[in-house]
Amino acid sequence: MIQFPNCKINLGLSILEKRTDGFHALETIFYPVALNDLLEITATSGHQNEMVQFTSSGNPIPGDVSGNLCVKAYQVLKADFPQLSPVKIHLHKKIPIGAGLGGGSSDGANALIMLNDLFKLYLSKNQLLDYAAMLGSDCPFFILNEACHATGRGEIMQTIPIHLEHYTIALIHPNISISTGWAFQQIKPCKKEKTIAEIIQQPITTWKNELINDFEKPVFDAHPTLLQIKNDLYHQGALYASLSGSGSSLFGLFPKGITWNATPSIDKLQMDLI
Repeated sequence: MIQFPNCKINLGLSILEKRTDGFHALETIFYPVALNDLLEITATSGHQNEMVQFTSSGNPIPGDVSGNLCVKAYQVLKADFPQLSPVKIHLHKKIPIGAGLGGGSSDGANALIMLNDLFKLYLSKNQLLDYAAMLGSDCPFFILNEACHATGRGEIMQTIPIHLEHYTIALIHPNISISTGWAFQQIKPCKKEKTIAEIIQQPITTWKNELINDFEKPVFDAHPTLLQIKNDLYHQGALYASLSGSGSSLFGLFPKGITWNATPSIDKLQMDLI
């Protein structure tokens, strides 16, 4: 069984307060984008020394295999469905890591969907959302995989109508990795006068001055090149440009037919929005 987990961008990101459980209360819009990994899962027969045989190709994946969200997806299901047979998982990684695009979360969520289908567990969407929340805050979004207004720590979601079919996205991933933990440490949470849900319903021409990602200031202070890229996106005709998540990826929304010309030192991917 093969799937192609896609990534996401954030349309605005407000860090509102530090919660008593250690997480941050936030508001954002998750939007799916057609840059994909490739994920293959097959059941294996017979006795295996390991319940999960995990391999990868493409972009290197740091850390121990046991921390990979695809492996964890199997483990959380195995805890409730001990009859699951061993599996082989292969992940071809194309979505950049540490880029604010949610690639790892997407891989984990898609693994849950695939395992549900492969083993005929007949889990409902709400059940899959619950399992996805056990993997990480961004994972439930990729179960829904459509534009969502997210609150709480990102796991409380409501689908929201956003019509961007007349725009093209330039998605830029510089050779910089941003630690999400570090980025959160730089933020001073505060309530906003206008919610992202309100701003997103305004004309896209108003987003430049109102639709803010709170991570931009500390990230741009630490990496001025990223601010230069954002400014260049606007200079070349973007109607809206922003950091995605805590970065380092940026994106620009352009009218159809207008594209951003990347400098040779920047890894740029040009694609249509889903």
